[in-house]
Amino acid sequence: MIREARKEKGLTLEEAAGAAGIGRSTLSKIENNQTKPSFDIIRRLMQTLELETPQLFVQSAKSDISGRRDFTSSGKGEHKETRTYDHELLCNELTSKRMVPYISTIKAREAADFDGWVRHSGEEFMFVLSGALTLYTEHYRPLQMGPGDSVYYDSGMGHGCVSTSEEDAKVLWVSLQD
Repeated sequence: MIREARKEKGLTLEEAAGAAGIGRSTLSKIENNQTKPSFDIIRRLMQTLELETPQLFVQSAKSDISGRRDFTSSGKGEHKETRTYDHELLCNELTSKRMVPYISTIKAREAADFDGWVRHSGEEFMFVLSGALTLYTEHYRPLQMGPGDSVYYDSGMGHGCVSTSEEDAKVLWVSLQD
């Protein structure tokens, strides 16, 4: 995904690495899955390439392989934490997929916790597992949601969620990348 985003922006390896403040060889290793970058490097790359969190988890758009399967044991997904969300990536071993399933704990408590709208290509489905939240979207009134509620939306529309219950809300999100 990093390589595709860099090329889409028309940046060379050197230009993107320089803008993110990392070495060219480090970026090359990241793009070739030869190293796992720190959270700080991921954050800098996301800013440089103007990526949102779900986009970062998709490695490639298509595969000619059929009959694929991936499995994640309960609580054993790969964790990615941001200031507003704690994501547990599910079924993250497939290298070519368009759908990104993850469970997220909503840490944000007010819209001001975000640095503007979250937006990225594709579509999203969200199912509330526990707690209560408000989904803010760019073109609609805030939507109050509780356990068992679900919503489907275009993720190019600005959006963000905040927990409104005493405990942080937990949701199942499925992002479909274009």
